[in-house]
Amino acid sequence: MKVKADGDFGEWISVGGNQLYPGYIIKGRKQHLMIDAGMNLIGPAYIASLEKIFGDKNALDYVFATHSHFDHVGSIPYLKRKLPKLKAGAFERVGALMKKKSVLDLMTTLSEIQRELYQDIVGDEDVRIEPVDFEFDLKEGDIFDLGGVTCEVYEVPGHTGDSMAFFVPEIRALFAGEACGLPEADKDSHVKTEFLSSYDEYVASLEKLIKLQPKLIGMAHLWVFTDDDATDFLQRSIEAAPGYRKLIETYLDTANGDIDNAVKIMAKKEYDEKLKIAQPRESYIENLKAQVRHVASRTTAGSK
Repeated sequence: MKVKADGDFGEWISVGGNQLYPGYIIKGRKQHLMIDAGMNLIGPAYIASLEKIFGDKNALDYVFATHSHFDHVGSIPYLKRKLPKLKAGAFERVGALMKKKSVLDLMTTLSEIQRELYQDIVGDEDVRIEPVDFEFDLKEGDIFDLGGVTCEVYEVPGHTGDSMAFFVPEIRALFAGEACGLPEADKDSHVKTEFLSSYDEYVASLEKLIKLQPKLIGMAHLWVFTDDDATDFLQRSIEAAPGYRKLIETYLDTANGDIDNAVKIMAKKEYDEKLKIAQPRESYIENLKAQVRHVASRTTAGSK
């Protein structure tokens, strides 16, 4: 099934925040872990969810990030201010990025564009994005025993170089951010391909995720896939990747190899006219630039 990222999924999984920026909470018998803490403007919604789920926001022990984008780590500084004992983890590079002023300034800019949409959540809360410490530099093979369930860590680069996936083997639940792509708007059959740093690594990471045979996938945004639809989505995602790469190549050809012009033409056709991508335009453009640059570099290098 494809269902909204909201509420509870069995005994072990609850969703915090909101449907667009879900924080997936794994409720162990000894410790509790949230995967991803999206845009900083959603921070107060995560706290409200923790109060509702546990009756005490301080019950959360860990917050792990699937990658370094603002809509997956933006609320971590806010949560760590509110929850002094909370420990954060991500790929090693993420902790370093979350101390760079230029990175934090860009995250703030991308968030503030959307402030009006989330003012009812933010209220008067101080949700500024500031330098923050990560207690864990996560790597492939790390395992966290939460009590009754465990969280296994996998490196899945391709969307970004620092992308990670988290798998709960006892219930075959997978949380991989955009490393596995995204459903395209409300179309069940369409997949939005999400390689930014490396097409080849993105495909290899999908192959790794398919081997896990998940029965639940908590998507980066909006949806949860369960049962056969989970493995079906991963298969459709890997099948969609070559076609999307070729689409970018077509736009580059149209623009005679000019990357900026290719981005402009593609954004107009694929985003403005089709109206099927559920992502703020500014964020879409930033990601598209990375994709087009990468495909252009592959073409120059003679990759097929």
